[in-house]
Parts: sequence; structure tokens; C-alpha cells
Amino acid sequence: MILDIKKLSLYSEDRIGIVGINGVGKTTLLNLLSQKLAPDEGWVKAYGQSSTISQLEPPEHDLISQEMASKFNIPMTYSESMSGGEKTRFKLAACLSQNSTMIFADEPTSNMDLEGIELIEHYFAKYSGGLFLISHDRTLLDSLCTKILELEDGRLKIYPGNYSSYSEQKARERERAQFEYGQYVSEKKRLERVVIETGEKSKSVRKTPRRMGNSEARLHKMGNQKAKANLDRAKKSVETRIEQLEVKEKPQQTAKIKLDIADAQKLHSKVIIEGKGLNKAFAGKVIFQNAEFRIENEAKVALMGPNGCGKSTLLKMIINREDSIRVAPSARIGYFSQDLSILDEETSILANVMEESIHEESFVRQLLARLLFKGDAVYKKVNVLSGGERVKASFAKILCQDFNLLILDEPTNYLDINSLEVIEDALQNYERSLLFVSHDRRFITSVANQIMTIENHRIKMFKGGYEDYWAQQNKEGGKVKEEIEKEILILQNRLSEVIGRISMPAQKDNVEELDKEYYAILTEVKRLKGMLKL
Repeated sequence: MILDIKKLSLYSEDRIGIVGINGVGKTTLLNLLSQKLAPDEGWVKAYGQSSTISQLEPPEHDLISQEMASKFNIPMTYSESMSGGEKTRFKLAACLSQNSTMIFADEPTSNMDLEGIELIEHYFAKYSGGLFLISHDRTLLDSLCTKILELEDGRLKIYPGNYSSYSEQKARERERAQFEYGQYVSEKKRLERVVIETGEKSKSVRKTPRRMGNSEARLHKMGNQKAKANLDRAKKSVETRIEQLEVKEKPQQTAKIKLDIADAQKLHSKVIIEGKGLNKAFAGKVIFQNAEFRIENEAKVALMGPNGCGKSTLLKMIINREDSIRVAPSARIGYFSQDLSILDEETSILANVMEESIHEESFVRQLLARLLFKGDAVYKKVNVLSGGERVKASFAKILCQDFNLLILDEPTNYLDINSLEVIEDALQNYERSLLFVSHDRRFITSVANQIMTIENHRIKMFKGGYEDYWAQQNKEGGKVKEEIEKEILILQNRLSEVIGRISMPAQKDNVEELDKEYYAILTEVKRLKGMLKL
């Protein structure tokens, strides 16, 4: 059983983010709702035209207008020779060209650089129809969604608000569950003590003394029997109350993952990676031209840049320690690549991770449990794992080995949000050097303390986190805070006008169109306010 849904209604103004762990059935749900897949039982009825963006399938139309091609910087005709980012841009352009009343989007930010992700965010924010979105990009979910649909064990639960609001509600639910469990345990223990004490009192009821006469003893015995019977009834009553207590399950505790490395394994060089006079070209295309960079010890560096600028190439140059790059001699590099080649297909997850682990099995099992490989699941062979599960197993293997420098190429691809946050948590607490490529803005913000970019065949270093980098970029680009605030004010004024016309429409007003405009403006205001927080 993948999905068991009693009833679900979606509305034209809904902007819903669908979340859940890998393999829980998110894509299946989207295919059912978009009527690409028929349910085994029950029915789905849709009103109006819908469009779908899927990473695994070609676009619904392979030709777009010159205007849309120009907006998205892509050819007018779809081709399998396009890069992953270009294919996603084309699917988005084709989808928006249809003027449909609903869009179903399955991981639309995969293979997209930051510019492409912001493009998706911009056009989805302006879209006035229903939006149903599967994504692990928490910033995107925060910016666009007004509801979060959580899928767990085949059941659905809808939370009002964006992803951050959903996270807060889940945290309150966990706190409440912990409180109720504590109350349940406390009350059960209290009643069990009452049962024991009442039983002891019943046993201690005195028997008739031998020196008493028959009539006196009969009266004494009757009094004792009555007292004992009352105590036994009270004991039975309390036992019944224990049986009738509503059982509360103990909430699962999520332990922090601390990656300890012995002092002898630490890097002591001030500069651990340095490149000077880097030149690289493929098939006549220049990647680097007299580029240089340096990464200092214990820095956590996010490598950013548009698709095709050479990010993965630079990582491989560092791994191979090419002539123009110097790596500290004592550096032991753990490299996570997108091909997941470090896993042995024929052995179990646990065996793979334990093979070169410097940690005890108890720690490894704890890490795997946090990544949702619980109980006997650790004995699954790698060759039966899904893409997301392979990513998690590869991560666990790298994190547990004897490395003092981690280099990660797109580590967040294919991960569900739960696993993404576990990896994020582990890397935040990782006290060694880290270089990673990612387009996940929340992940970069949480982990990186330096930003490295590739621009015009050169490499630039920025000492500071993503928020500071973003603020500087926007100042340099001219879109300063005051301009964003001015744009928000204009939109809020228009919002007030639209609300007034909806509540008291004139004869010429189209209330349905005004309603769509209301939600479009509201979403854009949220997006701009989110930009101010970065």
C-alpha cells in the first residue's frame, strides 16, 4: 500500500508543497492528481486544464514561442542534447505557455543553477493558478507555498503556511507528544503504586484474635471482611483505570551526529588548497584562464556558479592534484561524486559503511537510523536501493571514514528534506575543512562560512556566509534593500485595492480574475520579504 487517501480536495488558489521521505509516494501522488496514473480504487476529478513538469519525462510540448525562448535563454525547440538545466528551463517555459489553471511540478529545481532556480521562483510567484510542488528546496517552498502537504505511511496531513511554518508546527507536535507521553507515564506509575499499596493494606487486615468469644469474633470477622472487600474493590477499580488509560507512544528522539576526528589526524597547514595560474579548456571552450584561489584550514567553502562554468572540473583537478594546484601533503580527501562509485553493489549498506569506518558500529547504526535506515534495513544490498537511498549510503560511508578534508559535488541532489537536514546538521558540526558544490540556498546558508564563485573563467573568494554574499551581490547589482521595500509597498497598495474590489465588486469587475490577482500579489510580496531576510 503506497497511498490510502479517504478524501482530498485541491482548489484553484492553492499553492501546495508536497513533502515526505524518499520512496513514500510523492511522485505517485502527483501523477494521480494530474491523472497521468489511474488509482487502483476510487477516483480523481479535475476541473480545468493542468500542466506538468517532470524531471523524468520530456516536456508536454517540444516547441515554444520566440518570446518564451528569449525569456528563459533556451532554443525554441526541445532536444535531448540539451544540458539538464536547459531541459528544465524548457519544461518550465512550455508549461507556462499553456495558460493552464493548475501546474504539477516534480522537483523542478533539479539540475538548475542558482540563476535558474530564481527564474523558476519568479515565474511561479507570478503564476495565478493552482500550484502543486514537490521540492527539497526549502527556500523555494517558503517563498511560494501557502500550504504544506505531508505524506507519511500512505496518509496525508495538510499544514497551513509555508515550509518554515510547517517545521514550527511539527516541532510543537513533537513537544506536545513528549509532554503527553510524560503525563501518561507519570499517571500510570501513580496508579500502579496505588494498586500495590491497596493490595498491601488488604493483606494486612487483621484476623480474629484467639481469645475472643464466638459472637464477638463473628462481629470482628464481619468487619474485617467488609474492609478487605472494599480494599479489593478499590484495587480492581484502579487496575481497570490503568487498562483504560489512553496509551501514548514514546516519541522518537533524534540524536545529534558528532563527527569526531583525533588530534593526530588534524590538518595543521594554514592553507590546505591553493591554485595559481590555472588554465583549462575542453573542445576549444575555455573553462579557466589564469585563475587562482586559496582555501584555508577549517574553512567551509561553497563553490557556486552557473551550469557549465567548471565547478565539477575544478573539484576533479583538486582531487587529481594537478600541477597548478597544491594540496596540503597531510590532507586525506573524502570525495562525494554524483556517480556514487564508492559503493559496493553486492554488499549491504552496513557492510559498505563499516568497511573503512573509524567509528564503532553503534555510531554507524545511529547515523544510518537518522538517515532512515532503521533496524534490518541496514542489511539491504546496495543494488536494490533507490537513487536517494544510494546518496544517503554514500554520505554515511564518507562521513565515517578517516578523512580530514571533504569535497562534495552536489550532495543535496535526490535527498528528501529529512535526510538533507541530517546531512546539514552533521556538516555544521564537522570541525574540519569542507569544499562543496550546491545550488540549495538554505543548505549553503546553514553550512558555508566562505563563498567561492567561478565568473568569466576566473575564481573569486568571498570570506563570509551566503547571506553576506547575497547582500553584497545585490548592492553591487543596484537592487538595494530600499528598492525591494518600495516594490513591496507598491504591491501592498495594489493588494488593498484588489481586496476592496473583491468585497464590493463593480459591475465590470471579474471577481474570479481579481481573486487570482490577489493570490499572485500575495505570493510575490512573500517572495520579496523573503529576499529581505537573506
